[in-house]
Amino acid sequence: MQTILIVDDAPENLSLLSDLLQPYYQVRAANSGLRALRTATTDPQPDLILLDVIMPSMDGYEVITQLKADPHTANIPVIFVTAMESSEDEEHGLALGAMDYITKPIKPAIVLARIKTHLELKAASDWLHDRNKVLEAEIAQRMEDNLIIQDVTIRALAHLAETRDPETGNHLLRTQSYIQILALQLQNHPRFQHFLTATNIQNMVKSAPLHDIGKVGIPDNILLKPGKLTADEWEVMKTHSYLGFRAIELAEQDAERPLEFLNIAKDISRYHHEKWDGTGYPDGLQGDAIPISARLMALADIFDALVSERAYKTAFPIEKVIETISQGRERFFDPDIVDAFLQRQNDFIAIARRHADSREAVLAKRVLLKGQGNQLL
Repeated sequence: MQTILIVDDAPENLSLLSDLLQPYYQVRAANSGLRALRTATTDPQPDLILLDVIMPSMDGYEVITQLKADPHTANIPVIFVTAMESSEDEEHGLALGAMDYITKPIKPAIVLARIKTHLELKAASDWLHDRNKVLEAEIAQRMEDNLIIQDVTIRALAHLAETRDPETGNHLLRTQSYIQILALQLQNHPRFQHFLTATNIQNMVKSAPLHDIGKVGIPDNILLKPGKLTADEWEVMKTHSYLGFRAIELAEQDAERPLEFLNIAKDISRYHHEKWDGTGYPDGLQGDAIPISARLMALADIFDALVSERAYKTAFPIEKVIETISQGRERFFDPDIVDAFLQRQNDFIAIARRHADSREAVLAKRVLLKGQGNQLL
């Protein structure tokens, strides 16, 4: 049975309404505004409230004001039952959120009809609310599933490139973490805050594993060469940045609508070997012409290359790594990004140690390369 809360300071009115409603509803009663507010929040919570206006201490207007201010009671329909007959009183009650206005002395048939109508309206409203919640949950689940599929696809593509790359798997995880640290450190910096929004940081971290995907297009005799590359071979090797950019661009053309994370992925893939002084590749961009995402990736990539043991080199001492990056300030790297790195260097070191490649993984890559000496890219 649906529950009706009757609020009236007069015992005879409570008795009259209770007798009228009990054959059809579960009835609860309160003889003051304060008690009504307490009762409205306890089980069984009322489906509708019949509220007197003129009561001592707290009148009906104050009661409905507090009911509507509380999220737990705001949606309970309220019908004023009062001897006040002026249109101004009725308008005031409706303005405060009452659904209807019944004047005393009550007419039983009218009271029952009004209650039935408003309970049906509330039931319909509750159904729509519940249905919307179900739909919202379904949409949220589908969006979450799509994001998971997106992440898995990115990781699969990155691991595909990794099968032909001298680097080991944790490189992807580490560089993602380095980029995130740098981005959060610079998020409020005047030079970067326009780009480093929460969404762009998320997309940048998501797309970072694709930075070297273009290496799948480099021939084995160059990519896996154990010795130093010739000038011609080096020119071929440098094309991996554009190959990665082009692969992502082609994938983007198949999308139904533009995806911002693919734009960021393209920038990272194409420009993460550009240098602040313009001596990088493939386009020789200089300074702020290099996309911010690529500037962040450039430092993250080099830090990881230096601090990690690779199939073709041993790890540099951390002091040497920090010194090398510091010396690259305003030459290879954006100076503000280097400053951010120096401020967060302990976090970089912690990530490098936490996700260090196992000795077995490094040796496995050495077997793949069949030798040592491949140059640092």
